[in-house]
Amino acid sequence: MANKEMKKGKPKTKIARWMKEILTFTLIITVFSIAIDLWRSRDMPSTNMPSLSMSTLEGDWVDIKKMSHDKPVLLYFWATWCPVCNFVSPSINWLSTSHQVISVALSSGNDKRLGQFMAYKEYNFPVINDTTGNLGQAWNVTATPSIVIVKNGEISSITTGFTTPMGMWLRLYFS
Repeated sequence: MANKEMKKGKPKTKIARWMKEILTFTLIITVFSIAIDLWRSRDMPSTNMPSLSMSTLEGDWVDIKKMSHDKPVLLYFWATWCPVCNFVSPSINWLSTSHQVISVALSSGNDKRLGQFMAYKEYNFPVINDTTGNLGQAWNVTATPSIVIVKNGEISSITTGFTTPMGMWLRLYFS
C-alpha cells in the first residue's frame, strides 16, 4: 500500500520539476531575446524619429507621424533576400488586416521586381521600396527584420529579428 502511494506521488513531482524547467528556460530565452533587441536597436532613433512621408509601391501617400496619432503604426523594415523575413512577413501580412502597417523593403530591387515578389508571396501590406538603402540608413537599421511601433509621433517599441505574431500584437496593444 505504501508503495502505491509513493508511485502516485512521483508523477506530480516529475510534472512540477518539468514545469519549473520550462518556466526557467522560458525566462532565460526572454531575457536573452530582450538583451539582443536592446543591443541591435541601440543605434536606432529613440526620440527624434526620422521623417517617413512618401509614396508606397501601390501609389498611396503615407506619413508615419500623422498616421500614428490615430492608432499605433507598425513600421516593418525587411528585405526580399532576408531569410528570417520569410518567417515574419506572413505575420505582418496577417496583422495588416486589422492594424496600421507600413513596411520598408530594403535594397530589394526595383519596383517591378518587388511588386512581383509581393504578388508571388500574396502579401497585401503597404510597402515603400528603399532601393538605395537611404531610409534604412536614416533609421540606423542594422538588422532585418526590424519592427518599430510608432505611437503619437514617437517610437514606443523596437524589436529585431524573429518575432512571433503574439509578440507583435502585444507591442501594438501596449503601446
